[in-house]
Amino acid sequence: MQVEVIEGGASGTGADLEAIGLLDSESLPDALQSLPGAGDAKGSFKRTALLRPDSERRVLVVGLGKAGDLDAERLRVAGAVAAKEAARFQASSIAWTLPQEGPGPAEAAAALVEGTVLASYRFDRFRKPGPDDPPPADVERLVLADAPGDELEAAKEEARVAKVVAVAANRARELQDLPANVLNPAELAERARRHAVAFEPLTVEVLGRDRISELDMGGLEAVARGTAAEPQLITVRYAGGSGGATLGLVGKAVTFDSGGISIKPAAKMDEMKMDMSGGSAVLEAMAAIAELGLPLDVVAAIPATENMPSGTATRPGDIITQLNGKTVEVNNTDAEGRLILADALTYTVRELGADRVVDLATLTGAVLVALGSTYAALISNDDEWATAVDAAGDRTGELTWRLPLHPEFKDLTKGKVADLTNSSPKRKAGTIYAGSFLEEFVDDKPWAHLDIAGTAWDVGRDYVGNGPTGYGVRLLVALARELAGAPSP
Repeated sequence: MQVEVIEGGASGTGADLEAIGLLDSESLPDALQSLPGAGDAKGSFKRTALLRPDSERRVLVVGLGKAGDLDAERLRVAGAVAAKEAARFQASSIAWTLPQEGPGPAEAAAALVEGTVLASYRFDRFRKPGPDDPPPADVERLVLADAPGDELEAAKEEARVAKVVAVAANRARELQDLPANVLNPAELAERARRHAVAFEPLTVEVLGRDRISELDMGGLEAVARGTAAEPQLITVRYAGGSGGATLGLVGKAVTFDSGGISIKPAAKMDEMKMDMSGGSAVLEAMAAIAELGLPLDVVAAIPATENMPSGTATRPGDIITQLNGKTVEVNNTDAEGRLILADALTYTVRELGADRVVDLATLTGAVLVALGSTYAALISNDDEWATAVDAAGDRTGELTWRLPLHPEFKDLTKGKVADLTNSSPKRKAGTIYAGSFLEEFVDDKPWAHLDIAGTAWDVGRDYVGNGPTGYGVRLLVALARELAGAPSP
């Protein structure tokens, strides 16, 4: 998608569809008030009306709601609404007039770009169009008009960044959508290698089953025992040349989770292809960071495997030893994510040299009960670091809600005959329990865990719909930008 930010008006851009936002306290511009259908234009949030100034022009009026409620998130939604309307008219170009109220021009431009790009995502790789199906309408050009001259360059830069990051989020969504017979751990590793070719500052190393065993990564090894698919520990380094603290990212990538011996119910098991959502977000965030050339050092570890039942699978009651030497009673093989993340966290801190870490994982069903699909659970051992991660989520609309750590939760993780158990017999605080377990493997580095089981798909927001969301890509890039000292819009 070509993105432009201009000082001039939308009417001179030649776009197939012009879009303007209307607050509920505003009236239409004078030039539009006398047009047929102008009475249908209202400021109610997400309400639309189409006006035809002449036979060549279409003007879409999108309601923005109350002025006091207008923020970047509402503009993302407005951008998505316009993109969907553009598809109805087979319009391949949209020219938005930047709102005069609400966020400044740079932030507004970024939000409209994100909403448009994210709403344009399609997954039709395996579907043949019918003879009567119209060709899909894709927005090929987006113009953001009426940018003030003194803020034009800032708006251009934020629009550029927003496009890079939203495209990366869409790549993550494609990975989430791919079935497990197409996206296995080896194919995910191959995607990482292709990124390393495309973006020179990235380097990738992949460890297979033998090397994982040699390094005593007992968690990743145990989960992978039941599958013929080769497990992979995918490590990615981005050398931004800052010489400062190194940011570490870890993403769970179980490319299919049957539950292992503790097998899941058949209903909706097909959705378990998305249990690699944390890994896809980390991988595509690394690619976006490299494409943007941010001046900081970032490392990432993505433990990738299937979790399958077989005669070689880990059994409930088995005891394993994690990379940091702690022993774990595996009392539930469907609590596998924390086992592979534990090894990846230790590796990220000890071998990759991360000074502070964020991990993302579709880890617990309990988080969906607690927070629905609106917030990801945030658990952290460091208040300052938690605040930084939460603020990045606020900026991008990928919201987080911090849950507490407490010694009483830690007691739940203690095993009977080993150091830890991966599943407490007491059904208490499931999401916090999992986070408390992970804390054992970060060597006291500032660490934040994001449980994205409720936000990785089926959120229902206009710009991501009910499918995969790519949650975490935009949050992680915003966090990296903040750490790198990039100006906020």
